[in-house]
Amino acid sequence: MSRSKQDMSAKLAAENALRAEGYNYICGVDEVGRGPLAGPVVCAAVIMPADDIVEGVDDSKKLSAKKREKLDALIREKAIAWAICRIEPQQIDEMNILQATRLCMKNAIESLKIRPDFVITDGNMTLDIAFPQRHIIGGDASCYSIGAASILAKVYRDKIMDEYAADYPWYGFEKNKGYGTAAHIAAIKDRGLCPIHRRSFTKKWSD
Repeated sequence: MSRSKQDMSAKLAAENALRAEGYNYICGVDEVGRGPLAGPVVCAAVIMPADDIVEGVDDSKKLSAKKREKLDALIREKAIAWAICRIEPQQIDEMNILQATRLCMKNAIESLKIRPDFVITDGNMTLDIAFPQRHIIGGDASCYSIGAASILAKVYRDKIMDEYAADYPWYGFEKNKGYGTAAHIAAIKDRGLCPIHRRSFTKKWSD
């Protein structure tokens, strides 16, 4: 067995174990954008088939933008069901990023056109959902379904931030995607905040 096939086999271990327990529609969930100073948090939920594997799925942060976009198209094409949801900066400020991420994940799962039998999420979050669930720390790199969800969420959010870059060009959103780079922080100090900044994240630079 080649190294890539060995890696993919390891990444399918969680799904295969759950299928052995009788679960068929296994949903992977991940988020992108918990840490940025600007823009929404985005969550994706995806149910992938057992017999049509997309090779190369990995933690979205490890992949080039070109590779992510190619995999994003394949995942959407082959998925049994997928959904993407977002929570805007204003709501993040109102409820805090942890609760906003939980809500975003829940909304993505409940937006699926097919009801999952089991949900696996990245990290250590327990969600308020009506499905059996399990979380896997580092799941975006070690679990196929979560990795697929991370790619959908990352590609979607990056496109949002590229669009915002045209509206607010001085913050460099096309490069930093809203994260707190030195150039981004300098722009906040010089220009102040724009409507997509998270006030609860940027208070120390904007006061």
